[in-house]
Amino acid sequence: MAAGRGGPVPPFQPGDTVRVSVRVVEGERERVQAFEGVCIARKNAGINSNFTLRKISYGEGVERVFPLYSPRISAIEVVRRGAVRRAKLYYLRARRGKAARIAERGREDNRRERVPVTGSASPETEA
Repeated sequence: MAAGRGGPVPPFQPGDTVRVSVRVVEGERERVQAFEGVCIARKNAGINSNFTLRKISYGEGVERVFPLYSPRISAIEVVRRGAVRRAKLYYLRARRGKAARIAERGREDNRRERVPVTGSASPETEA
């Protein structure tokens, strides 16, 4: 499904760290402002879909709700995938510091480097 900005919406879910580029109009100037945070909620309701991002800025928790198909959003980028078992992560509001961290989700191959076994050498190299 294409977003209002002309590009597709990347697949993301609660627990993922997402960077949203928002067009901000200040007087006659227009600039792009990035907001990066953890997705704590997502509401899928067709054109009225939205998502909530939370970040800590100067020690203060900041949450922002973005309409998914807003023309003000110029880009959505998934920075990191998080492993969570809930659809709404509102419990993160009460957590501080390391307790608010989310484990990274990914394939097993990405987490471990494959090292060849040295004991199974060919007979030619052992002689």
